[in-house]
Amino acid sequence: MIYFAHRGASGLRPQNSLCAFALARELGATAYELDVHLTKDKWTVIHHDYSLKDTTGVDVQIKDLSLAQLHKYPLINRFSADICQVPTLRDLLPVIQEDLQILNIEIKNDGNRYPGIERVLLRNLELYAPESFPKLLISSFDYETLARVRDLHKNIKIGHLCRQFDLSKTLALGAYSVHMNQTRITPPIISSCHTHGLKVFVYTVNDPEHARELQAQGVDGIFTDRVDLFVKKK
Repeated sequence: MIYFAHRGASGLRPQNSLCAFALARELGATAYELDVHLTKDKWTVIHHDYSLKDTTGVDVQIKDLSLAQLHKYPLINRFSADICQVPTLRDLLPVIQEDLQILNIEIKNDGNRYPGIERVLLRNLELYAPESFPKLLISSFDYETLARVRDLHKNIKIGHLCRQFDLSKTLALGAYSVHMNQTRITPPIISSCHTHGLKVFVYTVNDPEHARELQAQGVDGIFTDRVDLFVKKK
């Protein structure tokens, strides 16, 4: 069973912040999930929503900001007095390299909001962490985004993040895994995926008992905000 630190240790630190990922690593995480956007000046940055409203209190779109402008808005930190900012992928990668086994990067790009983000992301990964490519898993809710990733890189692992299971679309991507909400996954879906050599990863699970139930059903991994409940530092 793989336990992905969902947006880092996001139940204990501001989500998708450097301190959230640093804590996840300290707790023993070796698998991580994060979300990427593109700033106006083409920096890949780590954040969940398109707007900063929920994380900084300011309703501004990431695509409309340069990196320098983005850093004027600190993340709301309900856990400590530490100042946290939206990090770049470049800054984040060294934080999680130690003992890294798998890194799931979700591309936020509904309706191709960030034209060219796929090429920028892959180029940045080649520049900053070329040794990580075998450990990468690229996912997105936007199917065309994943299709473009596949066109750009024939061997990179793709996770089909979907609300409705569609095996034919998953296989057309040459996907490695299917990612679904815990409320939508079913034993027949799990069985179908495994029959076709696909891993099944489920989000967002913070209850160990429920995680054990999912594991018994055949789920291969979960995304959790509380990685401390599932892993231990060696």
